[in-house]
Amino acid sequence: MSDIQTNQTPSSNQTLGILGGLGPMASAYFYELLTAHTDAQCDQDHIDLVLSSHAQTPDRTAFITGRSKENPLQMMLQDIEKLEHWGVDMIAIPCNTAHYFYDALQSHSHVPIINIMEENAHYLHEKKVSAVGILATDGTVRTHSYDRYMAQYQMTPIYPDANHQETLMSLIYDDIKKGRSVSKEAFLPIEHHMRALGCERVILGCTELSLLKKEMHLGNYFIDSMEVLARSIILAFGKRPIGFQL
Repeated sequence: MSDIQTNQTPSSNQTLGILGGLGPMASAYFYELLTAHTDAQCDQDHIDLVLSSHAQTPDRTAFITGRSKENPLQMMLQDIEKLEHWGVDMIAIPCNTAHYFYDALQSHSHVPIINIMEENAHYLHEKKVSAVGILATDGTVRTHSYDRYMAQYQMTPIYPDANHQETLMSLIYDDIKKGRSVSKEAFLPIEHHMRALGCERVILGCTELSLLKKEMHLGNYFIDSMEVLARSIILAFGKRPIGFQL
């Protein structure tokens, strides 16, 4: 876990808030990860949580890249206020692209927001990885949102070239977000490209890609950013994580 998290660890009887709907299937899978990977003998052993799945939140990548003038920040700030009204003690956002707004969200929030990018950088630092591939939306890639967290641990972020990035965006928006299956053959050129660039491990830095790893049973070369986030939260709430294959 990162220092931010360990310095603000809630007790096991406190409540997690999930700012979700970004997109909805990724939020549902994140809840599944928390439930499936908590060592629990009964219902009461699980983490208490409130899930806000606000699917009407404007598209983060479209705004960041200038394709839309609809700023999602105000809606996310309102959702944080709603979660705080419900009495949450910590917030998680299972959306990498939304972390472009992390500083504004955390400054507005009265409770700590666990940063998915920081948690993944810290995890890979513990694994002594130095060259890290980043597969993410154009919003995350163009703003290099992961870079400052990689820099904390002297790791080098590596991004795909324009052609492979375009293919990846098509898989995310034209297939996964529309509930369509993605063939392994469609993804393999991206994997080969990242290996050729010298990536020791690759972060699936878009939560839709977490669904891809689940369906394709991708190996440990790929780090599911949502699995890392879920593991960090389980530990932060004083529970024992089980079954992760990171």
